[in-house]
Amino acid sequence: MDSAPPRATPRTPGSARTALFLAVPTVLLIVLVAAEWRPLLDVDGDLARTTHRWAVAHADLTQTARILTDWVWDPWTMRALCTVVVLWLVARRAWWLAGWLAATCLVGTLVQQGLKAAVGRERPAWPDPVDSAHYAAFPSGHAMTAAVVCGLLLWLLRVYGVGGLAWRAGLAVAAVSVLGVGFTRVWLGVHWSSDVVGGWLLGALTVALAVAAYERFVPEEQRPGGSGGGEQRRGDSGGAREPRPGDSARRRPGPS
Repeated sequence: MDSAPPRATPRTPGSARTALFLAVPTVLLIVLVAAEWRPLLDVDGDLARTTHRWAVAHADLTQTARILTDWVWDPWTMRALCTVVVLWLVARRAWWLAGWLAATCLVGTLVQQGLKAAVGRERPAWPDPVDSAHYAAFPSGHAMTAAVVCGLLLWLLRVYGVGGLAWRAGLAVAAVSVLGVGFTRVWLGVHWSSDVVGGWLLGALTVALAVAAYERFVPEEQRPGGSGGGEQRRGDSGGAREPRPGDSARRRPGPS
């Protein structure tokens, strides 16, 4: 008797609608930042001045934020994590998923850099800075990269049926990483708060669009669990399947 087929890749409910829902505030924020809308600039300035005073007054906490933002949640750390997962998918012969994950991260980076150049927003400037950063301010590359990578990896956990404690742990780590890196960028005075919010929105929108595109264009048989063997599973190498406990009992003919 053949083994039961693996669970097919689950469809994410309303991924296209989620992308549309996220697109509205994302585009609105980009327009407001590019137009230098005064109420938004005032809120950004008030928050930045407050957090900068705290950062100067609490040197130990500022140093911790610098370590987290420069090493733990740095975009290159996130991209390295994404590369490891891509290689893992390649090893499992999940070609479509590996290519999709790599392409989404690349597109996210290109969109991020393109918007930085197009908007050209200046970063906060302080007479007593506690950290420094390069390139334009909007959107926050740290916030957007963390949102893209963590969002994609959470979706992959669902694709492979991870649940229970492991899923909750992954969700908690992702939430702390995405929110935490945004906090460190504002705390260190290298981003306005709307830069971080813009990075979060753009990252979430990128993930939603990528999931919708995957479900729309990747053939069902090329997905994990699909009939076309999009991922080679143990026992599917073409040779004889290893016997499993109970096979002999199931194959024993009944009484004539």
